[in-house]
Amino acid sequence: QWQLAESGGASVQAGGSLRLSCQVSGLPFTRWCAGWFRQVPGKKREGVAAGCGDSDPAYADSVKGRFTISTDNSKNTLYLQMTSLKPEDTGMYYCAAVAAVRVKYPLARSAYNHWGQGTQVTVSS
Repeated sequence: QWQLAESGGASVQAGGSLRLSCQVSGLPFTRWCAGWFRQVPGKKREGVAAGCGDSDPAYADSVKGRFTISTDNSKNTLYLQMTSLKPEDTGMYYCAAVAAVRVKYPLARSAYNHWGQGTQVTVSS
């Protein structure tokens, strides 16, 4: 079992940047697929960025060119670098992981069985 803990959420102005972190504890963080999801009240949780090991990551169209997912395996940490933030990026951001080398739909919620508690990002115009 893994435990995931997000941090780094904040309130920022449009155009600003944030880096979210997801600390993974428990079993060694190897052979993983992991991703970032966001949710706003009344809407479904949507995949933002995800990837498996060293494979090319997948991004939602709305964040391509602005968000970057990365990992530091030595620190068991997943990151989401967010730039050029927009008000529509506002939401609760969750990290998710699954012990797998590949998933068919990396931006799908159903691909993951470990979730963090979320960190709030608010972007004001």
